[in-house]
Amino acid sequence: MFSKDADEVADLFQEILINMWKGFSSFRGECSISTWIWRISLNTCINTSKKRRRMETIPLNVDIDPYEDIDEDAMQIRQLYDRINRLGLVDRSIILMWLENLSYEEIGAILGISVKNVSVKLVRIKEKLKQMSNKN
Repeated sequence: MFSKDADEVADLFQEILINMWKGFSSFRGECSISTWIWRISLNTCINTSKKRRRMETIPLNVDIDPYEDIDEDAMQIRQLYDRINRLGLVDRSIILMWLENLSYEEIGAILGISVKNVSVKLVRIKEKLKQMSNKN
């Protein structure tokens, strides 16, 4: 969800693996390995996203989308992810982790916030998503 470009996604994946490799020696075991991986992944994506905003890019437009689905379910999923993409980085991260079936405890541990805060943020994020139109 941090990029729609396949090459950028591959670059992000590679950067995440590099950061995990570099940071593994400092893993203290205070949380589960999956929480540690999520935190590194999320931080890498957020930092890369911030860097990308500072860089000037020239987009390459392609008129066709070979991955486009035309059935109703695929269109609804695409609309949901389009709305999620318009959220801020933290809100986007929280809802994506929730959609990946992470527990509130895991989400809180990854972001360094309380379980109650995760719960409150999710309610607000879901409400934001309901209020968004598909045109923005």
